[in-house]
Amino acid sequence: MTAAHVEDRPLAGRAFHLIGVGGAGMSVVAELLAEQGARVTGSDANGGTAFERLADMGLGVVLGHAAANVPEDAVVVVSTAIKDSNPELATARERGQEVLHRSQALALAAIGRRFVAVAGAHGKTTTSGMLAEALTQTGEDPSFAVGGVVSALGSGAHVGTGEAFVAEADESDASFLSYTPAIEVVTNVEPDHLDRYGTTEAFEQAFVDFAHRLVPGGLLIACSDDLGALRLAMSTALQGLRVVTFGAGAPSSLPGGELVGEGHIQLSILGRTGGSTRSRLTRWVAGADGSAVADVSAEVRLAVPGDHVALDAAGAWAAGLELGVDAEAMAAGLGIFRGTGRRFEDRGEVAGVRVVDDYAHHPTEITALLTAARAVAQERGGRVLVLFQPHLFSRTLTFADRFGEALGLADDVVVTAVYPARETQEQYPHVSGQTVSSRVPGGARYVADRVEAARTLADGARSGDLVLTVGAGDITQMADVVLAHLADRSRS
Repeated sequence: MTAAHVEDRPLAGRAFHLIGVGGAGMSVVAELLAEQGARVTGSDANGGTAFERLADMGLGVVLGHAAANVPEDAVVVVSTAIKDSNPELATARERGQEVLHRSQALALAAIGRRFVAVAGAHGKTTTSGMLAEALTQTGEDPSFAVGGVVSALGSGAHVGTGEAFVAEADESDASFLSYTPAIEVVTNVEPDHLDRYGTTEAFEQAFVDFAHRLVPGGLLIACSDDLGALRLAMSTALQGLRVVTFGAGAPSSLPGGELVGEGHIQLSILGRTGGSTRSRLTRWVAGADGSAVADVSAEVRLAVPGDHVALDAAGAWAAGLELGVDAEAMAAGLGIFRGTGRRFEDRGEVAGVRVVDDYAHHPTEITALLTAARAVAQERGGRVLVLFQPHLFSRTLTFADRFGEALGLADDVVVTAVYPARETQEQYPHVSGQTVSSRVPGGARYVADRVEAARTLADGARSGDLVLTVGAGDITQMADVVLAHLADRSRS
């Protein structure tokens, strides 16, 4: 099925106004709504490539936010980033107009496509980006909305002609419960965002609710290496829904030594270098006598490092098979993947020191990142140096010990002040970057100012070393500071 076979313009005659329409995620919603026959307008504080493309399409987009921009008959679409004080949102609410979150509008816009939603506390950007890239390479031309730029595709959003729509499904604000997917990929259900959910049980229940939003006959693909995702797979299968698991273990390692659901994708690592991973993916299904038998297999050569990335590829491969893509073709497509923005993203090299930026902001993510970084550094004969910016006071407090343990995998660590995001220091007066640095085995330095912290770390770097800027806040900007400091030092 292609876009030509999508239901005949089901939103014809409806009006939508998107606030912040120039963002990568919102612009693809605007395009999809227009394709479905809707009348689309929007506004953005800044221009940019996506904004200009929408203008060239003839959509009613304008620069700047003003009450007059909002058509009185429009459904208004916002992201979590839009504040209540925005004049357009305030006007819409005063008028009593319907206001939708971006995820709700995306679900509407994806009508008629096979919606693939990728969720999990971590790994969802890489997995959804990988899937979008592999499907593109196999000629499927999917639509996608990914939370980072897919390097080989040059964008994190695209409206394609194919039947598949791949979206990163965000659990942080429970917006993933707006979707009704044909396929769900759950990379893990490791507790996070407890400032919103309150308890681990409530967090896990959100994923149970997500699984039950599958369309009739839809498929849950869950990672059996993560206990939370495995529990989700088991409970979902018991409810009679379709389930496939994926993980490093064979079916014999699963509970009861048998399949959970209708199949299992086994990841077998065949070899590693500092910059790549070679693995074999094998699908096991139930044989005539009920025992697990291997029915299809393919080798994947990933051009990005880390066993955790190879595991993400297993989930993407399983989704590709469900979409009807040939196993070998899907594996070859995954091999083209070069990563997404802020996921082990190379930022440059000066005087033999390589600088990489990464979004990791949870202890499990940092452990996986530094394990992969160690392999890269060893090939260079160097060390791993980390500049870490904690994200959210609440997360810093909750995971302080685990952050310290994870950062202990590095050779040198400098921790900056906490990036507060939606929180304030007044809410957590006794929490700081030092809450983490004091827990790093062997010690770490706390330098509150991020620029000073970047220069402090760079001062100790030598040829062969790998320097990482790590965190979900604005620490990404410090990669350029590190590179500039290294250049200044090399000239002196």
